[in-house]
Amino acid sequence: MSIQDYNSAVKLIQENQELADFVGNCPEMLIKKAEEKLNIVFPQSYRSFLLSFGAGNFGAEEIYGIIKEDFDNSGIPDAIWFTLKQRKEINLPSNLVIIYHTGGEEMFCLDINKIGKHQEPIIVSYAIGTDLKHQIYEMIANDFGEFFLQRIKLELGIS
Repeated sequence: MSIQDYNSAVKLIQENQELADFVGNCPEMLIKKAEEKLNIVFPQSYRSFLLSFGAGNFGAEEIYGIIKEDFDNSGIPDAIWFTLKQRKEINLPSNLVIIYHTGGEEMFCLDINKIGKHQEPIIVSYAIGTDLKHQIYEMIANDFGEFFLQRIKLELGIS
């Protein structure tokens, strides 16, 4: 379940603090402002991440979130800034919120229009440079909690 996966990831982070480099908790007011800017509502597991961690790294795994209030003049790992930028530059669909960049030609996004088995948006891949009508939107995880746990385990070498 999403929140259980999220909580498992948090426990692993707490046990491996030396790998954690997050900007810190994000206030609810700023989360609401981000939702308004993107015209979406964040799922509970991602909201929990924003409230506790904001954005940042666990080892080499960088999870995008909210780093400051000025969404128009920010940078990586600001999910709001990057999503807005990609909406303008590559016509990223408005139902996607970028939460992770693989470093190559693929980004992982919350797909607000596709609800998974835990009643939260699924995480999909978005291929940069691929025309919208040819996008495949491969499912990466059933929800943010599952995705977050996958990334933490990957960094720790846990299967």
